[in-house]
Amino acid sequence: MWNENCPLMLRDSSIMPFIDIDSVKPLEVLPGCKMRTPFGENLMLSYLEMEEGAIVPLHHHPHEQGGMLLKGKLELTMGDEVRTVEAGAMFIIPPNTPHQAVAVDGPAVVLDVFSPVREDYAELFNKYIPTSEDES
Repeated sequence: MWNENCPLMLRDSSIMPFIDIDSVKPLEVLPGCKMRTPFGENLMLSYLEMEEGAIVPLHHHPHEQGGMLLKGKLELTMGDEVRTVEAGAMFIIPPNTPHQAVAVDGPAVVLDVFSPVREDYAELFNKYIPTSEDES
């Protein structure tokens, strides 16, 4: 049985190898930022669509993050370095490194990869993850 919010993960934790990103319901997690985050056991993909001027504010997390700008242009901050990157640019953000992204000169689409899976994103998408309340 498919989990309608995260079609990659099945109730029995089997992994489906093919994902139609258009079938994954997007969530607007920040103004102008919609993401779809299918994931497996150890890896999470995040397909992020940003409207022009949208900002993913400075933050950090314990997950390693890699990514590729698929469309558009971003002002990307990693640590103390700020660069404007265009489609085709790739990046790797070490764990706990402060980073920020701003879509400039139009919309942008980014594919991020997280390892391990970001628990905060997984909880938003996978309604089959049991909580302690579900088990009682």
